[in-house]
Parts: sequence; C-alpha cells; structure tokens
Amino acid sequence: MSAAVESQQILEAHQLYCHLTGQKLRLDFVRERQWYELLHQGFTLIEIRRVIVYLQREIREGRRNVGALKLSNLLQPDRFEEDLNIRKVCLEPPPRCLPPKTPPAIPPEQQEALRRQALDQLRQFKQTLR
Repeated sequence: MSAAVESQQILEAHQLYCHLTGQKLRLDFVRERQWYELLHQGFTLIEIRRVIVYLQREIREGRRNVGALKLSNLLQPDRFEEDLNIRKVCLEPPPRCLPPKTPPAIPPEQQEALRRQALDQLRQFKQTLR
C-alpha cells in the first residue's frame, strides 16, 4: 500500500517520535527520507505511536534492548511492520470452532450385547475382590 506523503506528515511523525522518546533529534534530509519511506508505505501516526509505546513497554520489562527505539531502527519499514504485528499478536490460541465428534451410531442389539459384556466383566471383577 502506498500513500501520498506531505512534508507536514513527516514533521508530525518526527515530532511525535521525539515527544514520546524524550529525544531532541534534528530532522535532516536522511531522516526525512526515512520517514517518507515509512509513511509512503501507508503507516499512520497512530501506528507509529502504537509501536513506540509497545517498544517502550517491552524495554521496561526487559524483553527488548533500548536500541529497538533508535530512530534508525524504527524507520526500517520491515522491522516497523514486524513490531506493529507483534504488538497485535494474540498469545492465546484461537477458540476451537470444530463441532464435537460424535461416536458412530451403534445398532441397539450391539449396544445391548456390549452392555451385557460390561456387566459380566464387572461381576467378574467383584468376584476377584472377595
């Protein structure tokens, strides 16, 4: 997915990053181009915020290295997309929607024979306990 990117969007994305991370980084040509590439792929400011907040939480909990929040790492579209998707991952298995398996139908006369067989086995077992 590609989207038209305006310079205002690039500036807003960079300011959001700086605000959320507490950094003051200049917006030079290289960084502008990196922001452009990320936004051009259709990622939004909302998604950028989600990934940054997710990475901050992961860093605080010791599951990620602080380097994950480096601007040069964040602005790699493949890594950004992976982090965004990992943030959305459901860690619980999806509920099973399969219908319960029903045993095949047994004809009534066979059911009766199996019942009698089970009763006989039960009687024999009781005999061994005496």
